[in-house]
Amino acid sequence: MSNALSRLLETRDWLMADGATGTNLFAMGLEAGEPPELWNIDHPERIRALHQGFVDAGSDLILTNSFGGTRYRLKLHNHQDRAFELNKASAEIARAVADEAGRPVIVAGSVGPTGEIFEPVGTLSIADAVIAFEEQIKGLMEGGADVIWAETISSEEEITAIAQACANLDAPLCATLSFDTAGRTMMGVTSTGYAEIQKTLPSLPLAFGANCGTGAPDLLRTVLGLTEACPDAIVIAKANAGIPKYVDGIIEYDGTPELMADYARLARDAGARIIGGCCGTKPEHLVAMKAAMESHTPTRRPALEMIISRIGDFSSEGDGTGDQSAAPRRERRGRKRA
Repeated sequence: MSNALSRLLETRDWLMADGATGTNLFAMGLEAGEPPELWNIDHPERIRALHQGFVDAGSDLILTNSFGGTRYRLKLHNHQDRAFELNKASAEIARAVADEAGRPVIVAGSVGPTGEIFEPVGTLSIADAVIAFEEQIKGLMEGGADVIWAETISSEEEITAIAQACANLDAPLCATLSFDTAGRTMMGVTSTGYAEIQKTLPSLPLAFGANCGTGAPDLLRTVLGLTEACPDAIVIAKANAGIPKYVDGIIEYDGTPELMADYARLARDAGARIIGGCCGTKPEHLVAMKAAMESHTPTRRPALEMIISRIGDFSSEGDGTGDQSAAPRRERRGRKRA
């Protein structure tokens, strides 16, 4: 499939994605519990500033402000009938910033989880989820998104529904899962499991990988699993900037730009080609990451011990696949962390 992302990847060894949406919008005044998607209509200048900050920092790919854009998530705020409108507006804002960048910048339509549990454990059917995702994706594509970007997904059923919606609408797809439960997603998918699942999706992802989770060390371990299972794939790494802490009643992440720069180098060495940041990642982190990747020549795949010594311990004994060789080395307290 020929599209803007695949064409850009043909000319580049790596691309830098953007940083955190929520973290940066909270800094602009978003209140806890307030749906950020409403800002696409109520405060478009703030969303434009969000994207502009990432582009100015060097991002080659920006995600739309539409993570909670399905009618299931919007229903929590009684805005379920505005799904198409809010998603279209999110893509239009990002498209305008990208088009004015003076260089190729990909607009990726962010699609997050519905928040519902799928059958047979829950009540949501894949068929109903496909309908909801189609509504969201239609808005994103009409607004100018180059590719659909599923993120923070945890179940095979949900990523299948998103992929089916993309297939139905002929929309290119990238997809990242969040491996936040001892190397697995909340619904039990492992890195090696996902490597196999993505091959069978109704729309084959242009790129796939991991985002968010429990920290950069764990995400890098997952990326190693994905790239080992699929060495020729385009793999995405989008880690949180350190560890969250409560400071004066708000959540802050302790990862420094220096830590995220080292994470970016390790992600390249691990085989990732699209690298960005998730929660806590601000433009200053991206500036450091961009400089690090521009000056870095990829070397051998990092050993687990190298990841621990450079950016911190893993949060679990293994990566969820039964391999216990990645146990945290608690004696190493001199690691880099903000």
